[in-house]
Amino acid sequence: MLYSEKVMDHFRNPRNVGEIENADGVGQVGNAKCGDIMRMTLKIDDGVITDAKFTTFGCGSAIATSSIATEMIKGKPVSEALELSNKAVVEALDGLPAHKIHCSVLAEEAVKAAVKDYYDKNHIAYDPKLFCEGDCAHCHE
Repeated sequence: MLYSEKVMDHFRNPRNVGEIENADGVGQVGNAKCGDIMRMTLKIDDGVITDAKFTTFGCGSAIATSSIATEMIKGKPVSEALELSNKAVVEALDGLPAHKIHCSVLAEEAVKAAVKDYYDKNHIAYDPKLFCEGDCAHCHE
């Protein structure tokens, strides 16, 4: 079987779909080559992500990785959410086909982009090395 039960479940029944109004952090990432675009919105109270929602245009793997990523960061401190790796997303889904790993990279980047937006809006200092600027594909080959 190409996809795990968890991937299929998060694709068929995605969690946290939508957009948070007046979000504290908004991140949008995409890859024109594969056509996947992810937008993540965060609600953050006292440095803790109290809600996370996503809208994703793309394949089933992109939807599944977005869904599980929001589940993985809700209730976590922002600093912990920044540690979310594409590898952790893949593991949480019990694996992805090799040609779909880029979807997990997008999920990681969407979380980071939303956190960066939150930091920027609130004038919170951060290490720029935590965030990719522009095309991050070279970081995740």
